[in-house]
Amino acid sequence: MVEATLMAISLMWLPVGLLLLGIGEAKGTGALVIMVGALVLVSAVIEAAVFKDPWIAALLFAYGLFYAIVGYTLFAGLENMKAAGNASLTLIPISIVYVILALTGGPVLEDGKQLIAKSNFLALACAGYTVLYVMVWLNAYGKFSAKTLGVSLIIWTVVGLWVPAFWLLAAGKLPF
Repeated sequence: MVEATLMAISLMWLPVGLLLLGIGEAKGTGALVIMVGALVLVSAVIEAAVFKDPWIAALLFAYGLFYAIVGYTLFAGLENMKAAGNASLTLIPISIVYVILALTGGPVLEDGKQLIAKSNFLALACAGYTVLYVMVWLNAYGKFSAKTLGVSLIIWTVVGLWVPAFWLLAAGKLPF
């Protein structure tokens, strides 16, 4: 499920990156982002309810809500991206916590079970997402270049979405 969700998110990141580079148009891109946001929210629920993985589900849920507000902002033609920027600001500490827990693993419970396994790649990906969310927040307030953000989104489409999605499909685990 996660693999398909990562690929779907890439269908949004790449067009938004291109839009920020001046290629594309906001309304159609916004509609796409809304659809991806809805899909990510549904995926989060399935990940939690069916696959019993609240760790990944919570991250998908937070990101899916963010995608929905970005999509609405673009689709509605709002004059500024401050609503998306403020949502992005909220995702920064969430992503940082994910980096820390992915690097260290969660606590070991009394029965020896560990709910959150250590994952260096997830830590790297969440660190990259954190940097992107800082860029989005600063861009929304006119403090960061849209073109640099666009290029960063395109790069992280490959590193943070396609690499883990295809690696999970091919090897059944994250790269490292």
